[in-house]
Amino acid sequence: MLGSYELFKTAIYDLSKIDLNSYKERQMKRRIDALITKNGIKSYKEYINKLKTDNATFQEFLNYITINVSEFYRNPEQWRILETEVLPALFEQFGNNLKIWSAACSTGDEPYSLVMLLSKFLPLKRIKIYATDIDKQVLEKARLGLYHEKSLRSLPAEFIEKYFVKINDRTYQISEAIRSCVDFNHHDLLKDPYPSNCDLIVCRNVLIYFTDDAKNNVYKNFNKSLKKDGVLFVGSTEQIIQANQLGYRSTHSFFYKKI
Repeated sequence: MLGSYELFKTAIYDLSKIDLNSYKERQMKRRIDALITKNGIKSYKEYINKLKTDNATFQEFLNYITINVSEFYRNPEQWRILETEVLPALFEQFGNNLKIWSAACSTGDEPYSLVMLLSKFLPLKRIKIYATDIDKQVLEKARLGLYHEKSLRSLPAEFIEKYFVKINDRTYQISEAIRSCVDFNHHDLLKDPYPSNCDLIVCRNVLIYFTDDAKNNVYKNFNKSLKKDGVLFVGSTEQIIQANQLGYRSTHSFFYKKI
């Protein structure tokens, strides 16, 4: 036994302001216990002491508990709906200068996908995506824009040809023209203030790790961030139960309009 997980959660909050109570406990505890064991540490108390004194261990911990699985155009059929139905409706209602927030953006695959898709409608100089994540390390990776070929497997070939340079057999870098359209910022969905007057919020495949209460709070905060008739685009395992009670109406699978 590693000791009291409850005391560990309190210590982590004091150290990092990350509230582990908002994550599904069994999943998160299993991830953390595996990391501690991998490091040859015998107790939560010993691990906390190392986190306080060793910055490399602390950064490893943050990177490990924040879920960073991403790829360009994940679930391509949903991106087709965004292109053919959702975006045209938003342009018609709000004009071309849409305020778009890519929340929990991980390594940047999603906001860059948004820029490339928007480039089919607008010149790049008129596109700006606000992108955020809790993990400062992945934000640095996102700004660099280097990706393994596997991350590009669902991306339309036209975008790869136009906006990527092949660095070696398995690595590509996205063009500076696309990178300059994204403003990356650190943000914790569970405690930081949310931006306002958004036309579209994209937050996919992250909230599945949160408790129901934490998830509903995030959905309520997204709702406050959206303009009336603005749209929330969620992941393929994240359909919102009782969306009406949270201020949304489902327009397509995984797309919710603020009512």
